[in-house]
Amino acid sequence: MPRPLKIYFAGDLFDAKDLGGNLMLAKAIEERSSRRYQVLLPQDGESEVVTRSSRSIRDADFRLLFSCDLIVANFDGCDLDSGTVVEFCFAKMLDIPALLVRTDFRNAGDGELPDGEPWNLMCSHYPRTEVLHLNAMLCYHRFKTADTALFLNNFYNFIAQEICAKLDKVTSLPSWLKIAGLPSAYLTAQKAIGAEIFSDGELQTLIENKAASGLY
Repeated sequence: MPRPLKIYFAGDLFDAKDLGGNLMLAKAIEERSSRRYQVLLPQDGESEVVTRSSRSIRDADFRLLFSCDLIVANFDGCDLDSGTVVEFCFAKMLDIPALLVRTDFRNAGDGELPDGEPWNLMCSHYPRTEVLHLNAMLCYHRFKTADTALFLNNFYNFIAQEICAKLDKVTSLPSWLKIAGLPSAYLTAQKAIGAEIFSDGELQTLIENKAASGLY
């Protein structure tokens, strides 16, 4: 039986709605995929950063991102979260399959262009990247019921179902980065962020896990 594919869940984690919503959606994705996907939330690693500085927290997030097989990036908001965009860009540098999820029904960015999305065009048109648009307000009214627990279950399960379908699609797309190129790519990524976040042994294990994922 293949191991679960690990997902880096990129997005806002700054308030109660973010933290609770991220957790509920992560659990729904795991359950909906029958554990094919394992969602790792950066917010869960915050307390594990011993020396709390902007640098140490940033490096911990990069370490988690580089270790994951996939990235799901929350692209809600009139302006995208800058940290999420940086994480997405590094994921593309390493040819990590990506899913951009937007549940925000507001139009923004360059969405008026024929091939545009409701965000800045520099975040669009990357290889091994799928986009999922859902109107959260329509979903809310579709599943709204007096039973709040039932509503939340149906609401997040529906979103998770749509996400899993897109993840199944993006994981089937061919990689431009071959296994032989993985060591060089990850060494370059470490140099790009100016931090050796993996020891030589850890990096070797990471490369072996990436090769065994079947995604390259």
